[in-house]
Amino acid sequence: MCSDPAAEKQPPPATRARRMDSIRPFYVMEVLERAFALERAGHPVIHLEVGEPDFPTPAPVVEAGMRALAEGRTRYVQALGLPELRAAIADHYPQTCRPHTDRVVVTPGSSGALQLVFGVLIDPGDEVLLADPGYPCNANFVRLYGGEPVLIPVGPDTDYQLTADLIAQHWSERTKAVLVGTPSNPTGTLIDPIEMAHVTARVAELRGQLVVDEIYHGLAYGDPARSALHDSDEVFVVNSFSKYYGMTGWRIGWMVAPEAFMPDVAKLSQNLFISTSTPAQCAALHAFDTEVIDELERRRQLLQRRRDFLVPALRDLGFKIPVMPQGAFYVYADCSNFSDDSDRFALELLEHTRVGITPGRDFGTYRHHEHVRFSYANTLENLEQAVERLRAFLAS
Repeated sequence: MCSDPAAEKQPPPATRARRMDSIRPFYVMEVLERAFALERAGHPVIHLEVGEPDFPTPAPVVEAGMRALAEGRTRYVQALGLPELRAAIADHYPQTCRPHTDRVVVTPGSSGALQLVFGVLIDPGDEVLLADPGYPCNANFVRLYGGEPVLIPVGPDTDYQLTADLIAQHWSERTKAVLVGTPSNPTGTLIDPIEMAHVTARVAELRGQLVVDEIYHGLAYGDPARSALHDSDEVFVVNSFSKYYGMTGWRIGWMVAPEAFMPDVAKLSQNLFISTSTPAQCAALHAFDTEVIDELERRRQLLQRRRDFLVPALRDLGFKIPVMPQGAFYVYADCSNFSDDSDRFALELLEHTRVGITPGRDFGTYRHHEHVRFSYANTLENLEQAVERLRAFLAS
């Protein structure tokens, strides 16, 4: 049979981008898929692997979103956000660190904000320093722009956070930026205000850029979390209406950017997103209403009671938790008394106890086989039942 010369001249099919080799999936999805299968088979699962509040969006916020839809507020708005929402976000910061409204950008979630940050900061080959363990998507945002995330192992000696000294030790001529999260996912720890001031000064001294993820601000259980804006106007601060305000599915967040970066942020925002959801912005305007803040404070107190139950209970079972979580709604627990394979351990717990947790591999590489994450974004009754199921299984 004669070959077709035209077919032989066809170019090869397109290949996937090499960056995809380094972008990992969420491994907890394996746990979730099995959990959903168990539930379909009639076995109720207590979900302690989910990283979002179990509370609904406050009613006044939902009503504002519905009004916006009924009034036809469904068209594009300004790329940087509704002016009145930008002003409300700025005003919610304490007077001692309140940014100018012109530096506030409304984004499609904090993920959208971080895409903008690294889009204006990172060239191929630039390094960004991050804590390990940490939220895995942050490293992927760096890779998206050809940057190289440098994961720095952290442990209980630094409250699982980067310090000024660790940053200096790992700085190289290719380092461009540092990203810290306070409170942190998965550990729930905060950076001490004095250390944050040292971190801010050290990064500035090294002529780098500091990016601070504050999306769990509002969910702190001792002193209120203190924004990095107290220390400098030259840091990028990222926040969100998802966690504290209970608006995860609305996909709306914000950032405060240094003034010098605002033209580039505006330009990139126009190109990437056009604008954030208009109904979501109209709804978020009411997240700062007094009645909503009162409800959010009630929820914060409930989360604190859950933490105060779960941490001692897990310690009593044999999990090692050297640092009490100070914020968010997570417990990062050392499970090495039971297993040296946290992936297998999480699946075993699910099969035998119907309790879902997240294996440490989702949060980095440092000692991940020895750690799992529990979320206490669930009712106290379910947490108590989960602990009893775990107690019975581990005792056997």
